[in-house]
Amino acid sequence: METTLRGVGVSHGVAIGEVRHMGTAVLEPPAKQIPAEDAEREQGRARQAVDAVAADLMARGNLAGGEAQAVLEAQAMMAQDPELMADVDRRIAVGSTAERAVYDAFAAYRELLAGAGEYLAGRVADLDDVRNRIVARLLGVPMPGVPDSDEPYVLVARDLAPADTALLDPSLVLGFVTEEGGPTSHSAILARALGVPAVVALPGAVELAEGTLIAVDGSTGDVFVNPSEEKKAQLEAAAAARKAALAAATGPGATADGHKMPLLANVGGPADVPAAVEAGAEGVGLFRTEFLFLDDSKNAPSEEKQVEAYRQVLEAFPEGRVVVRVLDAGADKPLAFLTPADEPNPALGVRGLRTLLDHPEVLRTQLTALAKAAEGLPVYLEVMAPMVADRKDAKAFADACREAGLRAKFGAMVEIPSAALRARSILQEVEFLSLGTNDLAQYTFAADRQVGAVSRLQDPWQPALLDLVALSAEAAKAEAKSCGVCGEAASDPLLACVLTGLGVTSLSMGAASIPYVRATLAKYTLAQCERAAAAARAADSAEEARTAAQAVLSGE
Repeated sequence: METTLRGVGVSHGVAIGEVRHMGTAVLEPPAKQIPAEDAEREQGRARQAVDAVAADLMARGNLAGGEAQAVLEAQAMMAQDPELMADVDRRIAVGSTAERAVYDAFAAYRELLAGAGEYLAGRVADLDDVRNRIVARLLGVPMPGVPDSDEPYVLVARDLAPADTALLDPSLVLGFVTEEGGPTSHSAILARALGVPAVVALPGAVELAEGTLIAVDGSTGDVFVNPSEEKKAQLEAAAAARKAALAAATGPGATADGHKMPLLANVGGPADVPAAVEAGAEGVGLFRTEFLFLDDSKNAPSEEKQVEAYRQVLEAFPEGRVVVRVLDAGADKPLAFLTPADEPNPALGVRGLRTLLDHPEVLRTQLTALAKAAEGLPVYLEVMAPMVADRKDAKAFADACREAGLRAKFGAMVEIPSAALRARSILQEVEFLSLGTNDLAQYTFAADRQVGAVSRLQDPWQPALLDLVALSAEAAKAEAKSCGVCGEAASDPLLACVLTGLGVTSLSMGAASIPYVRATLAKYTLAQCERAAAAARAADSAEEARTAAQAVLSGE
């Protein structure tokens, strides 16, 4: 019998196949006492296992490249955290086995993160994965991970660790479904980069029986259990129609009546550039520079290393627009040399621009490196600051850019509601705005972007979030300046039409989403997009907003 489940669609496409579950997590090791003379040997075993797991994560990152590399390198650093290792050594010294000491030390750290307001819930999932890998190595049992199968399947899990998602084989893994996670979780972002259809935050996902036939629609979030032949035919026809529309849509982004809407790519480093170029990106709307700083959590990268990396990206878009976000450290991206370890609530503490203003030498080096990287290139360089709260923040950043001799446009990210509400004031100091809808939703609704239980409040269709987008776009228009969207909201083709109707001036997204957005925008006029935007803002919920916009655009 066919049944329909509804989760959150996070990666476009349709996957039809049998369920295969992730390998089971490592069991809790027994609590055994060891003789004191064995402590040194056990400590050595623990260090060897930790180093081996860190090396494996780094190797997986090198293979995956791009966004995945940055995420996995962060996990490797987590595995080798000095405080965690010191705790492991202490536990072994008082009689624990290596595997039990690792298990208990990670459990204590997990509680510490949860006690900090659970902002780091996404990192908790990563921490659990690191623990499982170390314990599995110490116990000599298989690593938890993707099932071994010769036939294509749909992967189902409570959640997916980045180490597993990064190296999924799209020829075998048709799509995946998770019970936890949200639209901005690591797994969702990596799924979009891979082009694998995915649905997250699906209640009861892990209860789907092994071998059950399901159809996953990554665009709508629908999962059909035991789909009928008619339903499979409908989904396959819709997928074929989307594929044909993608092939037909080429060139710069624009509406049906010629209103230009530049489609830019979000990149995490040079490894993401080829996919962006292949997708026809008109430039880069968000160049996340954190990847450079994850190699060594204790020291900032040298100016020379930064110049080399930045130039690789800038050279890929001659006469195109490249928007660089300076280092966004803090909260879920802690760096030992920058961010305090004892903040009670890192999400509301010293993060982003606040961190850089506390460490002006780090900001100065990055801005100087960007200036040198752009020398002699025809690229249109724009540099923006994360977590700008008000005009004072914007002025401090603009002043720092000028002092570094940077010849570029200076901008501010709108991720805090105060920045949207006072956008016109901020635009007295900077030349453009860029809406980071992921964090803007998080701070608007007090809803952690990594927690599946509050994923409905992370839905970028929420009318309150659309109101803040409209406020920012209206302020930019009044000041004759630009206002783009670089959050994951831009990757939803229907929502891209609404954002266009709200008055934003560019859309930036993962490279895999660009063809979908280009094809959809080309079907509608600017007036239709504006009517859809008005209908969405008049709704009272995200679901109603999406339905209302769809009705307008379909002519209902």
